[in-house]
Amino acid sequence: MNAVQEKTIPQDGYALHYYTQGDPGRPMVVFIHPAFGDHTCFHHQMDEFAADYHVVAVDMLGHGRSQVNGAPVTIEKTADLIAQLITQEGHQQAHLVGVSLGSLLAQYTADRFPEQVRSVTVTGGYSIFGDNSQIDKTQRFEMVRWLFLVLFSMERFRRYVVSKTNIVDAERELFYQSTRHFTRRSFQVMPGMSKVLDRTPRHIAQPLFILVGEHDQPVVVEHAHIWHARAAGSRLAVIPAAGHCANMDNPQQFNRILREFLAQHKD
Repeated sequence: MNAVQEKTIPQDGYALHYYTQGDPGRPMVVFIHPAFGDHTCFHHQMDEFAADYHVVAVDMLGHGRSQVNGAPVTIEKTADLIAQLITQEGHQQAHLVGVSLGSLLAQYTADRFPEQVRSVTVTGGYSIFGDNSQIDKTQRFEMVRWLFLVLFSMERFRRYVVSKTNIVDAERELFYQSTRHFTRRSFQVMPGMSKVLDRTPRHIAQPLFILVGEHDQPVVVEHAHIWHARAAGSRLAVIPAAGHCANMDNPQQFNRILREFLAQHKD
């Protein structure tokens, strides 16, 4: 198996870091991690999919090693850089697989660069289009709690985030380690999320796979079913024995059904 290679897309004062594995001559799959984590959230996917795909896992801007160092840039810029890395790695298209916040960036990238995205898989996320008032309400409540925790202790903030992310103890600890790269300065990228959301009730054009852990927040599970009913041609799967980051909590099931979906959309 090829070793993982770290690469960058340099910008003015910062860089997007990403990690590749597998044969560049095979179809590309780009994994986009949840908020506050980094590419290591896909440690169960890299070797597994590198056998048949050219795999990339990114550190979104403000996360992992992709710190912006005070540059006037926010997180939505990650989409432009993902489109750039697809070309930089010699591909015309890629399958995008996002978890939580990463799934919103995957949709945003697919909408802005439709010719470069073959399919989109959303895990623990929601549609960036239309009225998401119920989820917005839940997120606003969480953001208030995050702000309170961050003001007093980043350690308490990280532990709280981890408690909402995974249900498997070993995966919870791994996610915690990834959050240690996310500091108070990293929050400067987060206002860019307002640019990702679009109140227009529509859907991305690419094949869509909606995944959700059975133990994710009820509002996320409910939205997954509603979204699937509205998005013609979409596929839905509930991952058993998994929380918000289902790819970490139950990788065997996640990898199996993702592999099936990708195989259906190779051409």
